[in-house]
This record gives sequence, C-alpha cells and structure tokens, in this order.
Amino acid sequence: MAQSAPPAQPLWELGVAAAAVSQQAYPGSDHQVRRALALPFVIYRGSIFRADQDGVQVRALKSGPFELDVGVHGTLGSNSSDIEARRGMPDLGTLVEAGPRIKWKIGAAPGGGRWEAELPLRGVFDLSDGLKGKGMTFEPELRYARRSESGWAYNTKVGLRYGNRKINETLYGVTAAQATAIRPAYTARAGLVDTYVGLTASRKMSDDWRFVTSLRVDTVSGAANASSPLVRQKTGSTLWVGVVYTGWRSSQTGTE
Repeated sequence: MAQSAPPAQPLWELGVAAAAVSQQAYPGSDHQVRRALALPFVIYRGSIFRADQDGVQVRALKSGPFELDVGVHGTLGSNSSDIEARRGMPDLGTLVEAGPRIKWKIGAAPGGGRWEAELPLRGVFDLSDGLKGKGMTFEPELRYARRSESGWAYNTKVGLRYGNRKINETLYGVTAAQATAIRPAYTARAGLVDTYVGLTASRKMSDDWRFVTSLRVDTVSGAANASSPLVRQKTGSTLWVGVVYTGWRSSQTGTE
C-alpha cells in the first residue's frame, strides 16, 4: 500500500526534551557514558534555515530529490579517568561537527516507507577546548523511514564513518609519553572509523507529548585502527529513551 504524504508541520515548535542516554565513549571503547538530560529545544522548518533532530542546518540548494545544506551536530564528551584504556590521557571533549551534506530522497520503499541517502563531510571541533580543530569525517548513510497506521514513526539507518589521520589520532593514537606496560604507543591511520546500524522510533501520546527512543550499534571490525590498544571491544551500542513536550507551536506551516 502506498504511503500517504505526511501532514504539514508547523513552521516552528518550542518545548522541552528529557532523556536517559547510554553512549559508547568512542567506537571500540568498553566504557559507556551515561547521562540524564533535560533541555529546551527548538524546531524550525524554514526554506533556508532549519533546526530539527539532525541538528542545525542552512539549506544551500534544493533541486528535485537532491538537497545541499550545511549543518552542525555534536556528541557527548567523556573523562579519560573514567575509562580504563585511556587513564592518564587527555579527556575526550564534547565534539561538534560542522560541514556540508548532500541529501538524496531516493523514493518509495517496501511497506509504504521511503529511502533516503546522506553524504555529509564534516570538520570536527572540540567544544571543551575552545573549538580546537580535531580533524574531518565523511559519513555516507542510507535510511529507511516509514509511519505505521498505529501511530509509530520509524527510521532505520546503516552507515560508514571515515576519519582523516587527525581525528583518528584523537580517538586511537597513543604517544610515547602516554604508553604504559599494557598500552603500547600507537600511531593512528586515516580510514574507516566504524560501521553502524541504527533504529529510531517515536509515537505521539497526545497533542503535546511524544515518546522517542533510539538504538545504534557500532562495530570497528575491519576499521583502520582496530589494532589500537585503546580498542577494547569490537562492537558497542548507544541507547537513549526520552519524552518530548511541545508547549508552543506556530500556526504557519513549514517547508519540507
């Protein structure tokens, strides 16, 4: 059965999101970073400026199924003192990634869903260190999205993340001064960081409340730096569960 077009969404929405997060410290780590967060949020669906679950973007071009934007998003940092493999090494700060992204709305998919692909190229900056540059990543991703008749919305994805030598050295490098009897010196290489699959599901509970959960599984099998002494396990996961309260919204509709 063909999927009907989603209803028009408000131009802007304001509210509060609360979530419990368990995030792998970095791909290959055996340590989970756990946080309970409650933050205000804004969603804006303008024709050029946009803010949503994928971060903040400025749409530079839209032509048919293709779109080019420049976006920003980030990941939680972690203290090296909490990670056995990294004790005595610099902390992994809160990393902010920014750069251009090509989006391709491929078309209809089985089950009334749709296929989309993304090709983001991003610079990585450490928010905990004055936005110091930490390298670059390239993260091609294929997505399948659908809405069920029961009210659930699903988004599944599979992707590859590549890093240049600088970001891989941040994650996996060990200098001679940081080496120990069980952590030999290691020089990281540019290349594949990890491969991942993910699922996000959400359901509207009322006009103002929505339940959201997301699971992502990463593996460093076949990655460029899988032999780093900082890699303690091949596969890890990131899970978060939360609720979203939208208290204010525009009567004007936004742009897809």
